[in-house]
Amino acid sequence: MYQYIDEYLNFLAIEKGLSLNTLEAYSRDLNRYWEFMDGRGIKSIKDITSDNVISYLGYVRNCGLTANSSNRALAAIRGFYKYLLREDILDESPVANIELAKVWMRLPDTLSKDEMNLLLEQPDAKTPLGMRDRAMLELMYATGIRVSELISLTINSINWHVGYLIVIGKGSKERIVPIGKFAIDYMTRYINEGRLKLLKGKRTNFFFVNRSGNGLTRQGFWKIVKKYATKSGLHKKIHPHTFRHSFATHLLEGGADLRSVQVMLGHSDISTTQIYTHVTRERLKDIHKKCHPRG
Repeated sequence: MYQYIDEYLNFLAIEKGLSLNTLEAYSRDLNRYWEFMDGRGIKSIKDITSDNVISYLGYVRNCGLTANSSNRALAAIRGFYKYLLREDILDESPVANIELAKVWMRLPDTLSKDEMNLLLEQPDAKTPLGMRDRAMLELMYATGIRVSELISLTINSINWHVGYLIVIGKGSKERIVPIGKFAIDYMTRYINEGRLKLLKGKRTNFFFVNRSGNGLTRQGFWKIVKKYATKSGLHKKIHPHTFRHSFATHLLEGGADLRSVQVMLGHSDISTTQIYTHVTRERLKDIHKKCHPRG
């Protein structure tokens, strides 16, 4: 079984181009799945029935997994069985008729435009680190890119003349995203004044670097966001993805069409982008309630 899992993960990496984070999540889900089956005396993948799979899904829910996490676990198992059918290792899949758990929509955390402006003003842009931080925050809000996409940006990722990024997203898919004047201005100042001081003679192709002249990590950027969120005094949950959520929400509020937002976010399915239309509707309801005499 573990050999089949390894072969499937190699297939996903080579044929599908999935990211390391996604592969690690699939590996955890599939190894946990087989450990559950092995613990119940099942020694061959061919002996697993639909009832066994349903028992496993009940087990992971009892372990405290959310409906989203349970569905991801089922998606990993489904993809695995699809691969086994394709390779003629199995003749049928025990998950074919098992439905996804109902997922209640949780609206993403966003900031208003005024709150976002306050947060963006927190770095001290007179210092090398402050220049870098302001450029990063401005870029995150201007483009809606993911943290993994931000820290992997290189010097060659940016077209300064036209003003856009070439982003390598999930599944190694490339997309082009406009940057905007404010982010361009702060990025230009950072690369002309701050970056060289942080590099201290080192050479790297990464656009954003830490105080040691090396590339940033996801954890490092999370700490930066947490620092400025605290400094801003905003009493809201603010995390790196807040910039992405706010980017999409403010675009839609400004009249952008859903398809354009989908392309800029790099969503493969427009249904993923549609959650932001619910955010804007909720905000409209709040405005109506506060401002209308009969609200």
